[in-house]
Amino acid sequence: MLAEMRIQGLGVIEDALLELHAGFTVVTGETGAGKTMVVTGLHLLSGGRAEVSKVRTGMLKAFVEGRFTYSGVEGAERIVADSGADVDEDGSVIALRAVAVDGRSRAHLGGRSVPVGVLAELSEQLIAVHGQNDQLRLLRPAEQRAVIDRFAGDSVAKPLQAYREVRSEWLAVIAELTERSTRSREMAQQADLLKHGLTEIDAVAPEPGEDVELTEQIKRLAAVDELRAAATEAHVAVSGSPDGDPDAPGAMGLVSEALRRLSTAEDAVLRELAPRLEEASVLLSDVGAELGNYVETLDADPALLEKVLARQADLKRLTRKYAADVDGVLAWAEDARRRLETMDTSEEALAELALRRDQLAIQLAAHAAEVSAARETAATELAAEITRELSGLAMGQAAIEVTVEQRPAEHGDTHALAIDGRAVHAGPDGVDDVELLLRAHDGAPPLPVHKAASGGELSRVMLAIEVVLAHADTVQTLVFDEVDAGVGGRAAVEIGRRLARLARTHQVLVVTHLPQVAAFADQHLVVDKGHTGGVTRSGVKNLSQTERVSELARMLAGMDNETGRAHAEELLATAEKDKTEFEPKKKRARKK
Repeated sequence: MLAEMRIQGLGVIEDALLELHAGFTVVTGETGAGKTMVVTGLHLLSGGRAEVSKVRTGMLKAFVEGRFTYSGVEGAERIVADSGADVDEDGSVIALRAVAVDGRSRAHLGGRSVPVGVLAELSEQLIAVHGQNDQLRLLRPAEQRAVIDRFAGDSVAKPLQAYREVRSEWLAVIAELTERSTRSREMAQQADLLKHGLTEIDAVAPEPGEDVELTEQIKRLAAVDELRAAATEAHVAVSGSPDGDPDAPGAMGLVSEALRRLSTAEDAVLRELAPRLEEASVLLSDVGAELGNYVETLDADPALLEKVLARQADLKRLTRKYAADVDGVLAWAEDARRRLETMDTSEEALAELALRRDQLAIQLAAHAAEVSAARETAATELAAEITRELSGLAMGQAAIEVTVEQRPAEHGDTHALAIDGRAVHAGPDGVDDVELLLRAHDGAPPLPVHKAASGGELSRVMLAIEVVLAHADTVQTLVFDEVDAGVGGRAAVEIGRRLARLARTHQVLVVTHLPQVAAFADQHLVVDKGHTGGVTRSGVKNLSQTERVSELARMLAGMDNETGRAHAEELLATAEKDKTEFEPKKKRARKK
């Protein structure tokens, strides 16, 4: 959960600290005080897009810092560990996002600089922000399908993953079959060129690194006399004259003489040097032998030199045409063979590809049908749960229907898939179109939600969806940004009641303008706007019980007077009584 958040230089907020707890926390304040900056800060901590316009005027940077606890959340624990973040003694980790006026954005986790995407990954495990933009997004067909999938969980996710894997291979085979069929003449010409090149290379049969070895061999054969003289002189210098000339004993003879003199010396210091001379003698003997062998192999061989030069000429013909060296020529040949495997345009090859395409289509249709069936089951359950929520939000006669229908393929659709004799469009998310329909009252026809609901009803429908989905969420912190817009009266009380009950299993943070909602909170924060020297500054204050009464009175009547305070106290008492009555019911339900 989110234990603490600090905001500096964001919008009208100069510096504010929010100390948060488990349960239901509400954030209120006058219009323009900066309530939405709390949600903006959460979006930034969640890796959201950084907007320079949100940086407070006169400041170079805006900072948002959050302390998260994540014990037991495997995904979050892995992300923190992989990023190398430093964890505090209480097991929490601090996330920081900074936005500069020049547009630069920086992210830190546990004191370590990380990509913004790391904060996004972490937030997906710990926090979900729901706002009015999310309401509008939920009206789109793709988002409505995502709602079903999110609610269904693994029952859709697993077959959908299998569907996507098969679809990827299916599309690849279709693309290859299309390319081979439409470019058969061009590919045949390319194949001929590749085959000619491979024939030429195979005829020479170069070996890896052969061109370098031949160059060295040619140098030796061309300079055999100079090499023989150098090696012979070195051999004499090491081993001595081959005819035993005492005037040219060589290094080995000199070392042997020195060794003889030391070994007969009476001084122990001199005798200790003898073993080292013995080592030198052995080494000189080895070098002398190698020099002798080298001299014996250096016979002038004009025929061999001519043969090696001819081989070098063959290799150069290849390197002029295919690569800079022999290793490059061999790499070209390997790549050519791979390309030829994909250029077979014979009837047999095309038939084999077509067969593979059809086999994959059968597998894909089976996975698509499994996804559709899982979505239909989830749609029925989701519709029933949302309808029950609407009943508690003063929309007792309303009912939600969730339809799941396979999208027909249009003429010329390259992603058409046959399922039960019908051609459907096989998209990346399956073959289904999902739509949320609302029956406003008994006898009314089901219509798309945005057409059947008024502004206030739409907010309640969306809140009901969010509450239902929240129970399916694995994240523990849920944030609602004025999802109660356009609602009042009894419906507002029911919204507060629903959020309070949701807070029994989640940490709930709500930005609201409704006193009926705020009264149900366990913790009440107010964003307070002040003016100093003509400059507007806002901060966040945690209200006491007495201060809550004053704030609710302001929200109810626009002023803090006796009448407003009386209404506020009554509202608080009603909310507290409702929460007290709900708790025993919840405990009894658990015992079952």
